[in-house]
Amino acid sequence: MITQIIVVCLYVLLVIVVGIIGMRKTKSFNDFFLGGGDVGPWMSAFSYGVAYFSAVMFIGFAGREGWNHGYSALWITFGNAFLGVFIVWRFFGWRIKQVSQKYNVSTLSEYLEKRYSSPFFKLAATIVIFVFLIPYSAAVFMGLSYLFDVYFNIEYWQALTFMGIVTAIYIVLGGYNSMKLIDMIFGMIMTVSVILLLFFTIDKGGGLPSITETLTELHPKLVKPIGPMGFWPLFSIVFLTGAAPLAMPHLVQKFFAIKDKRSIRIGTIASTCFAIIISGVAFFIGSTSRVFINNPDAFRYIPEGIPDNVIPYDAIPYFDRLMPELLATVIPPSLSVIVLILILSASMSTLAALVLVSASSVTKDLFAGFMNKDATDKTLTGMMRIMSAVFIILAVFIALIEFDVIVELLGVSWGAIGSFFLGPFVWGLLTKKVNRFGALSSAFIALGVCFYLYFTGLNLPEGQTMMWYHTSPGAGTIGMITSLVINPVFSSIGYVLGFRSNEK
Repeated sequence: MITQIIVVCLYVLLVIVVGIIGMRKTKSFNDFFLGGGDVGPWMSAFSYGVAYFSAVMFIGFAGREGWNHGYSALWITFGNAFLGVFIVWRFFGWRIKQVSQKYNVSTLSEYLEKRYSSPFFKLAATIVIFVFLIPYSAAVFMGLSYLFDVYFNIEYWQALTFMGIVTAIYIVLGGYNSMKLIDMIFGMIMTVSVILLLFFTIDKGGGLPSITETLTELHPKLVKPIGPMGFWPLFSIVFLTGAAPLAMPHLVQKFFAIKDKRSIRIGTIASTCFAIIISGVAFFIGSTSRVFINNPDAFRYIPEGIPDNVIPYDAIPYFDRLMPELLATVIPPSLSVIVLILILSASMSTLAALVLVSASSVTKDLFAGFMNKDATDKTLTGMMRIMSAVFIILAVFIALIEFDVIVELLGVSWGAIGSFFLGPFVWGLLTKKVNRFGALSSAFIALGVCFYLYFTGLNLPEGQTMMWYHTSPGAGTIGMITSLVINPVFSSIGYVLGFRSNEK
């Protein structure tokens, strides 16, 4: 306990120092939000990676999907690394930087306004960003708070308050200048930590063959390329987590801030390798959860009791408790601080990115875009600091509700944001032929499809089994595919109705 307290104190000290350094380098709104727009390859790569992966992935997704899909959950790593990182960086990264310079924009909402000549699109995008990034941030706060509850035995609300204050310190002080520096530090910490986690997990399980044998005895499909849940549930989670980053405002922002094309080339390799390591270890460890966890308190339902050595296949766990229980089992108590700094590093960086983008949606897009177009740079910078603090407070309040499954919060948020932005943003970058009619139609119809599928699933008659497309990953996946399909189709209809490309 003393070691963990010392580590947390050192962590807070690091945050304060980085916040002060960032504050001294911040002279303008552009500095606060984009780090001056000339961030190099390594800082950009680590910043993108640590914003992508948070406590929700380690504590929520890795536990639930590893439990449900077994080794086939590693396909999620493929989606993360190939779709969510390599494809985004290699084929879209430089395009995003170019359009930001062409239109002189610094937010995703501003880009959509300029690309489709639609102030309404900007307003709608601003609302969607602010509304759905709050529960996303709340999910990250919840994941961190569960971790602190396990390791420090402090009350949930106390952990939330502490993490909110720590997050506010370096973001309110230095903005992106603080974030890019601490993200690089956190990225290196995460890389070393997950490699150690992988070693301890395999060692505790008696080696990979022994782990595989145990999983096979429980259910042969746990070690197959397609796990016991089947193809479509697996595909939905792979697509949701892999394709959504191209529509996530806090990840798109990284390319607005990047320095040059050389940074894109180097960053592509660095960020892809980072994603393979972080995501691969997380989902592998999650897939081994059935081997290590036999604590009855971790289960919602136990059909025939828990044997001494391994849990029954059809037991139903509390998914948010799987990874904390597993990590506490495989990591020696003397080295448990590894888990602490790993989750802290992953989550604080994600939170910082979400806070900045959400604050900008109110400050730059709403206030400067509609209410006071002549606002000074000093006013905008000051307002960004205030809104960053406000956003953190709102996220903490939502997290206090303590939802049953934090993955659902993230799934709904990613699905909604991805459905709204993916079609308009991707097609807007790739071709001049799509127009305002197609883009707006794809955004709102896809968002409606996502919500309809998800909420009808919640209201199914008692006893009726929920299909994969009613889950948050399934609804989000269908919503995003709908968004991609509708934009070009409805743009063609728009041309018949008299709309043109609308590109300035």
